[in-house]
Amino acid sequence: MKIAFVGKGGSGKTTLSSLFIRHLAASGTPVVAVDADINQHLGAALGLAEEEAAALPALGAHLPLIKEYLRGSNPRIASADTMIKTTPPGAGSRLLRVDEDNPVYEACARTLLLDGDPVRLMATGPFTESDLGVACYHSKVGAVELCLNHLVDGPDEYVVVDMTAGSDSFASGMFTRFDMTFLVAEPTRKGVSVYRQYKEYARDFGVSLRVVGNKVQGPEDIEFLQDEVGEDLLVTFGHSDWVRAMERGRPAAFELLEATNRLALQTLRDTARDSYSGRDWGRYTEQMVHFHLRNAESWGNAKTGADLAAQVDPGFVLHEGLVSPRPARRPAPQPA
Repeated sequence: MKIAFVGKGGSGKTTLSSLFIRHLAASGTPVVAVDADINQHLGAALGLAEEEAAALPALGAHLPLIKEYLRGSNPRIASADTMIKTTPPGAGSRLLRVDEDNPVYEACARTLLLDGDPVRLMATGPFTESDLGVACYHSKVGAVELCLNHLVDGPDEYVVVDMTAGSDSFASGMFTRFDMTFLVAEPTRKGVSVYRQYKEYARDFGVSLRVVGNKVQGPEDIEFLQDEVGEDLLVTFGHSDWVRAMERGRPAAFELLEATNRLALQTLRDTARDSYSGRDWGRYTEQMVHFHLRNAESWGNAKTGADLAAQVDPGFVLHEGLVSPRPARRPAPQPA
């Protein structure tokens, strides 16, 4: 399952994505967590010290390795240099699984133990001073999109992506890469403004979108969210002493999270699991190709000097049958 958390900056999407990741890990579910926000806070929300979070390897810095590995023996891709963030897989491409060892995870992921439960964490890397005025942050998340294009996942394994704030996610086709998108919204006019943008942009692409109300203080807040987003409102989160302690760097055991918030997290998981029945690998592959051709025409061909439309394998459909089932594995912890 591929799950995205989106929302306005300050809405609490990183906090809620970290709680969801902890909830999954506590049940022994294989999880790859990805920090794709320009403000890199997911590591800290998962318990890393500031210096540990800063030391996480940046996906963007390993893009040549990622491209070369995913290219595999695909005859339609002349070289890794001609791959862009939207390059789709084809016959001969290497595919990623959530619960496996591979050179991409070895270089770009670190395994954290959350109350003894392992989670792989990957990060795009922060926007650095050297990028100012010369680079676009969306190029940094290109490594995430490329990995998602080559990822084969099942119903009982999760990739959870903390997306960049606001509507910036629509700067690429990555917003279509998820089985479920949870939009975190505060009960304010600004809090639901991003929802309206997402709803409008996502309508034509069949994106499954549910709203998670956050920082809810009472019935009036719930009523406001219901009036603004209607049946898209899935569940709400209120004040949490556990979260406050976590934000102070003194988290208690996750099992001590308030019962109401634990039930809300289970609702998220149940909703994500239910969405799996609607997964359409054919449509998923078509959307992948659609955005690749758009990017190829607008800038990719000029940048690489190649006809990137030729990379599309017309007979290829990404699906679970392309990889052999693997027994459940709990990754060995690595230093963060």
